[in-house]
Amino acid sequence: MKEYNHEHDHQRRCRHGGSARGIGQGIAQRLGADGHHVIVADLPTMQEGVQETVSTIEAAGGKATGAEVDVTDQASVEALVATAVEVGGKLDIFVANAGIAQIEPLIDYSKEDFEKILNVNITGVFLSYQAAAKQMIAQGNGGKIIGAASIVAFRPFALLSPYSATKWAVRGLSQGAAMEWAKHGITVNAYGPGIVGTSMWDLIDEKLGEQEGLAKGEAIKKYAGDILLGRVSVPEDVANLVSFLSSEDSDYITGQTMLVDGGMQFS
Repeated sequence: MKEYNHEHDHQRRCRHGGSARGIGQGIAQRLGADGHHVIVADLPTMQEGVQETVSTIEAAGGKATGAEVDVTDQASVEALVATAVEVGGKLDIFVANAGIAQIEPLIDYSKEDFEKILNVNITGVFLSYQAAAKQMIAQGNGGKIIGAASIVAFRPFALLSPYSATKWAVRGLSQGAAMEWAKHGITVNAYGPGIVGTSMWDLIDEKLGEQEGLAKGEAIKKYAGDILLGRVSVPEDVANLVSFLSSEDSDYITGQTMLVDGGMQFS
């Protein structure tokens, strides 16, 4: 089976976890431990991190292959799927984890930045879903397509308005794809992390703190106070959910965006 994690980086923006680190790395490692052959994909500039992730999976007894991808480029995404089939013979699971976040007041957001976040966070997911589905339909054995949404797909955060809009879009795209591809035995779901202890949330904490006059760590502490289970999430929490959505245990679940936020929000 195959699993992919794609990510983009940009100055003044942060990544919500790619194959090289954070949530995406946790997902890759967990699926490797589950027995899947993991295709760990990221931008050419992130290949050192990709190889580190591959090495950790192999050191734990799993199988992994590194690859390059730019999810905003259709040919690149299609080439990634072709690479996966070449390596493992088929495609069973596709995790579209690509995403960037920019922490900035909406009033100051430029048209260029808005188009950039749309291109990565929703066009990239569309291209990933489509390429994966075409391969799975051609194989005739169904499959699992899983996208990265967020807690903000249900209720936005201040200073993350465009990012929140893209995650609402991932939720809607996943529902529509689930409707269209169920007849092919393909399930389409998304995972919605809450506050996770990653570099992305470190930057969110910093920027929110600047806006609200709070010291470093205080903004996240303020928002984390709403977590019923009393702690900020770790990548393994999200990876556990993706593992379930990748397994036969989730065969009767499709079109859902499942929150993994410790009880911050209810849907």
